[in-house]
Amino acid sequence: MEAFAQRRTGDRAHRLGLSQLACVGRHTVTGLLSTSGRQFVDWSADYRLFSRDQWDTAELFVPIVRGILDLSPHDRPFVGAMDDTFLRKTGTKIPGVGYGRDPMSPPFQVNLIRGQRFLQLSGILPPPDRSGPARAVPIRFEHVPPVRKPPKNASEQDQRAYRQRKRTENLSARGVQVLHQVRRELDERHAARARRFIVGVDGSYTNQTVLKQLPERTVVIGRIRKDAGLFHPPRPEEQLPVGTKRKYGRPAPTPDALRQDALVPWQEVTAYASGKLHAFRVKTLAPVLWKKAGFALPLRLVVVAPVGYRLRKASKLLYRQPAFLICTDPDLPLDQLLQDYLWRWQIEVNHRDEKQIIGVGEAQVRSPESVGRQPAFAVASYATLLLAAAQESLTGATVTTLASPKWQAGQHRLRLSTQELIRQLRSEVWDYAIKTLCGHSDHFATATLSVTKCPESQLPAVSALLYGATG
Repeated sequence: MEAFAQRRTGDRAHRLGLSQLACVGRHTVTGLLSTSGRQFVDWSADYRLFSRDQWDTAELFVPIVRGILDLSPHDRPFVGAMDDTFLRKTGTKIPGVGYGRDPMSPPFQVNLIRGQRFLQLSGILPPPDRSGPARAVPIRFEHVPPVRKPPKNASEQDQRAYRQRKRTENLSARGVQVLHQVRRELDERHAARARRFIVGVDGSYTNQTVLKQLPERTVVIGRIRKDAGLFHPPRPEEQLPVGTKRKYGRPAPTPDALRQDALVPWQEVTAYASGKLHAFRVKTLAPVLWKKAGFALPLRLVVVAPVGYRLRKASKLLYRQPAFLICTDPDLPLDQLLQDYLWRWQIEVNHRDEKQIIGVGEAQVRSPESVGRQPAFAVASYATLLLAAAQESLTGATVTTLASPKWQAGQHRLRLSTQELIRQLRSEVWDYAIKTLCGHSDHFATATLSVTKCPESQLPAVSALLYGATG
C-alpha cells in the first residue's frame, strides 16, 4: 500500500480491501470488520482509516496505472474513459449529498433521486491484437458534491460566490483537473511522456470547459449534438482586406446534414463491439472548427450509421440511433478513433459492478473525509482485482479452479466476469483460512492479541459467512 505512510495503516487497509471483495453481505464498514474477523476487538482504528488518517485517494491508483502501462504495448497510446455516476443515499446529514436526475427514469418523466455524485476515470486494458474485448480498470474515483445554493435573502456577495463556485466546482471542471493530474502522472511517475493520452467521454463532457483546457498530448473523443454549428477553417482568400483577421471560415454542414448528404460517401470501418467484430459505416469531415472548442483547436467530425440488430434470431431487424462524434486530433486514424470510443462502454460495466457486486456506496459513514474516501477505497480494491486477473493471464483469465455450473459447461468465454473473479478469490482466501484454523477451535474467529499491531491479513471463513451476511 504505497498511499499509506505507516506500515500498520497499510496492513489495515490491505485487510479491509480484501474484505471489501470477499464480503458476502452488505458492504458496510461493520460488514468488512465481520468478514475479517475483527468484530470482537476495538474497531475504532478501522473507522479512523477513512476519517482521520493522512492519505490521498489518488495515491491508491498509482500502482494501478503502472500495472496498466506494463500490460499495454509501449507503442500504443494510453486509452481511458471518463464518466460520472450517482450513489443513492437516503440520509439527510451525510455531507455532499444532494438531488440529481435519476438516469433510470423514463424519457417522458424525469425523476429526482438523492445521493452522492462521483467522477470516474478508467484506463483501458486493450486486447493483444485489438480484435477482442477490452477491460476498463478504474484509475480515479473523485467525489464531486453539488454546490449548495444560498438562501433567497443572501447578500449579493454570497450570490456571486455561489455563481463562481458553480463554474469551478462542477463535473466538467473537475474532469479537466483529473485529466491534468493523470497526464502529469504519466509524464513524471511512469516515464510515459512519449505516450499519448486518448480519453472517450459522453456528450456532457464535450463542452468548452473541457475542450479549451486539455493538457498536452491528450486527445478527447466525445459525442456532439446533431445540430451543432461547425465551420471550415478560413481560407486565405476569405480574409478581409483590412481589419480583424477572420478566425472561422464558411459554415460546415451540421453532423445530421453530413449524414444525409448523398455526395459524401460512406466508408466501412471494422471495430470490435458487443462480443464480435462489426463493419461500421461512417462518414467523416476534417478539419472543422467549433466555437465551443475555439478556433485554435481543429476537430474531426465522424458520423456513425446505426447498426442493425435482432432481439431474437427470427425477429425483425431493428436499428439504433446514429452517433455523432468529434475528435480533437484530426489526423487520428479512423479505425483507431472508432475503436477507442467503443471501448468507452466498459466504464458503464465498471459502474454496474461497483454498485451491484463490490458494494460501493453501501458504507454508512458521515465524516466529511469518509464520504469521499471510503467509496474511492472500495473502487481501488475492485481495480486491484481486475488488474491482478489481467496480470495472471496476460490475455484475460478464462479458467478458474472452481468447476463451472452445469448451465455454463462447455461455453467459450473470452474473459471471466467480476463475479467469477470474486468467487475465485473467496475460494483461495477461505481455503487458506480453513487450513490454518486450529483444529480444536470452538469460536468463530481467532482472537486478536494486539489491537495496535495488525496481524497477517487473513479472512476467517466461518466469521465471514456467519457474521458478514448480517453485518
